Amino acid sequence: MKNVTVSMDDAVAEWARLEAARRNTSVSRLLGELLAEKMRHDDAYERALQDWLHRERSWASDGQPYPGRGIL
Repeated sequence: MKNVTVSMDDAVAEWARLEAARRNTSVSRLLGELLAEKMRHDDAYERALQDWLHRERSWASDGQPYPGRGIL
């Protein structure tokens, strides 16, 4: 585990202290958990995007015109 120094606005630091207290944890652990969740979310999004981009597409048209917007 690495130790890092983080700089933030006073209002953000106050929110972090209050949120950590509400969760009965330390600011350090709270920030670590928030960053880990962000990392998992971003990784999952990237995997889903790459999966979608590499799928075979079958959007070929048979040459027929698309239906119009006429009143039924």
